[in-house]
Amino acid sequence: MKKSTTHLVGMRALSRRNFLGMVGMASLACAAGLGLTGCDDGGSAQPAVDYNSMSLEDLVAQAQEEGEIASVGMPDTWANWVETWEDIEAEYGITHADQDMSSSEELAMFREEGVDGTKDIGDVGQSWGPTAEEQELTLKYKTSYWDEIPDWAKDDDGDWVVGYYGTISLMSNDSTVPSAPTSFQDLLDGDYNVCVGDVTAAAVAQYAVLAAAYALGGGIDDMQPGYDFLKQLAEQGRLDVSDASLARIESGEIDVCINWDYNSLNYRDQILENNPNAQFSVSIPSDASVQSGYCTIINKNAPHPAAACLAREFILSDEGQINLARGYATPIRDVELPEDVAALRLPDEQYGDHIQTVDESVWSGVCQDMITWYQENIIPILG
Repeated sequence: MKKSTTHLVGMRALSRRNFLGMVGMASLACAAGLGLTGCDDGGSAQPAVDYNSMSLEDLVAQAQEEGEIASVGMPDTWANWVETWEDIEAEYGITHADQDMSSSEELAMFREEGVDGTKDIGDVGQSWGPTAEEQELTLKYKTSYWDEIPDWAKDDDGDWVVGYYGTISLMSNDSTVPSAPTSFQDLLDGDYNVCVGDVTAAAVAQYAVLAAAYALGGGIDDMQPGYDFLKQLAEQGRLDVSDASLARIESGEIDVCINWDYNSLNYRDQILENNPNAQFSVSIPSDASVQSGYCTIINKNAPHPAAACLAREFILSDEGQINLARGYATPIRDVELPEDVAALRLPDEQYGDHIQTVDESVWSGVCQDMITWYQENIIPILG
């Protein structure tokens, strides 16, 4: 599965705000997006509904009439989705069910079910958003927050939009690594094992190599420094390509792992809850890092399309963004976080200009080249 189980820290301290009051009753002034709402017996699409042209009041009314929403890859325990689903049910009476799966499985389900779609909305790695759009699997919906979303985090028409993102980080076990590394160069200079993960299958491992490339003088157009990083660790017997699971980290099997910051911080807090004497350091590499997000895609053949649009609207609201931040993720919108939520994050000064965004339009091709290189050059070393 794409999602690993996460721990939810703290109880909700922020009282629920009235979402309708928060965004108003004004029409959603966004470019039109068309959603197919059904098919006749012959399989041809019935007249489309333009959800972007609806007032929020009308959208809520239709969503409440639908009464439920079915998601994929958005379980309660990932990025604190549980509070978002609880809020939506409390405020609108819309019940929720999720089926957890990987990004590729989500797209495959939307595609294979076709006009008989059973799911409404999914959460996929950012690189999968354009793929879903190209395969014409998506219903377009921008939300009233569209202008506040950075250009890199959305497409032009509302086929996909990033709700939160992570940054590649270093997590080290202070018991086995007394001097915690804070850069990719530190990793090369060390004598401990470094868990990167499976570059052939894990997106986070691929982004880790990209971050290493930037840190060591290359980038998305020159991956060789990242490849050299992997090769040096492999030749020294320090490259760990297994999953950086919580159990392995907690047991001391892993000295240092490269992971999204929201996973590293979450794992650290879980370990400390189980063992208050444990010591783990988490930092953003000081020489370079990369960030990438997860985006919602709404099924073109969603059985509850208004509920799906309303869910995306809520996810991008202040309250929805704070919910995600409480799950250690970085909200895509610049919202003011409550003090207890802000305390879960790394200091802001660690997120500087050395952090690169990724051109997802070329990234998939780079990943394919990376996998080929890895299979030819690293797997033989690992035996």
